[in-house]
Amino acid sequence: MKSTPTLHQAGRCRFCEAPLAHTFVDLGMSPLSNAFIKPENYHAMEPFYPLHAYVCGSCFLVQLEEFESPQQIFSDYAYFSSYSESWLRHAKAYTELMIRRFGFNASHQVMEIASNDGYLLRNFKEHGIPVLGIEPADNVAQTARAAGIPTQTKFFGVKTAKELAASGQQADLLLGNNVLAHVPDVNDFVAGMKIALKRDGVITMEFPHLLQLMANNQFDTIYHEHFSYFSFVTVERIFAKHGLTLFDVEELPTHGGSLRIYARHAENGKPPESANVESLRKRETGAGMTALATYEKFSENVRDTKRKLLDFLIRAKREGKSMAGYGAPAKGNTLLNYCGIRTDFLDYTVDRSPHKQGLFLPGTRIPVHAPDRIRQTRPDYILILPWNIKDEIIEQMSHVREWGGKFVVPIPRVEVIA
Repeated sequence: MKSTPTLHQAGRCRFCEAPLAHTFVDLGMSPLSNAFIKPENYHAMEPFYPLHAYVCGSCFLVQLEEFESPQQIFSDYAYFSSYSESWLRHAKAYTELMIRRFGFNASHQVMEIASNDGYLLRNFKEHGIPVLGIEPADNVAQTARAAGIPTQTKFFGVKTAKELAASGQQADLLLGNNVLAHVPDVNDFVAGMKIALKRDGVITMEFPHLLQLMANNQFDTIYHEHFSYFSFVTVERIFAKHGLTLFDVEELPTHGGSLRIYARHAENGKPPESANVESLRKRETGAGMTALATYEKFSENVRDTKRKLLDFLIRAKREGKSMAGYGAPAKGNTLLNYCGIRTDFLDYTVDRSPHKQGLFLPGTRIPVHAPDRIRQTRPDYILILPWNIKDEIIEQMSHVREWGGKFVVPIPRVEVIA
């Protein structure tokens, strides 16, 4: 595999500290994907950083450099989980599964890392199970506390885990959904989970599956808030280093294809390893996830997707068609900035979250409105930026067919849905 030019190398792997010399994909310069622009700052300068993902030649962890600290990125956060109905259903189903499988009840403690606005923990609370959220974004944590979910505003790691354990707070179920990718010091984070977990406790973590990201060309899920991108074989090595054994794994449809891993203390022999673990290990190895040549192919697929999306947009504009976006997700900002899509192609976008309405997308300065704007302006096409919930969006916006409007899904390839 070709090494990155010697002009710049990214230092060392955040897990195994091997030199980083191999490019996974270079998406150019991009702003922080959740750094939405307020109207009064519309004409102000905005920082852009390299969005250049590397793959470690030793442990095969795909990763970005750290340009901004988690404190800067997450202290005041624009993402609130409660505005996606499909994600709320996912959280409720998860709660019922955990109670059914492990028998959690009022005598147990459930602890969630990066608990957001309490959308998931409220399901456990309704079953009478004690809960505690650990959420670094103060604005989001306040919303959770207002909803009756005990929440500490802290970043999680060894220090926080020791503080919790010293105060008698350890978890029977320690969970984190879409947080593992968000931590630059993955060793400190996983070591903290070891400390925060009771002797017979269970950890579950959900995160986008690198195998699916590559197979389905999901390059827009790469952004600065996601420091790392995990295959199963790599995440298993990381947890093992810190005395945690992965005893089960599930493949989920969320976020374009995610993994839910189950971990326990390595010194605790129960539960035994499921057949799913060895099956996924073999499948990833067979797919080349432990060979650098596999990662080298990804960049050209990304460039081809960019060209095809721009071809479609240019043809539509030449035909006099109008276009709006739906959603203001972080992944959409990667896509728009990498492809150079601004208001010359996309008049505006809409989002159900009032926390994003009235703002402008980072980099592109595309305005964000409430969803009723689409009915008012009747665009010919709606570009679905959170393509992972496209079915939910198409159902919500079915009225666009009244004027012949169509939906455009950009990933894994451009698809027009009438």
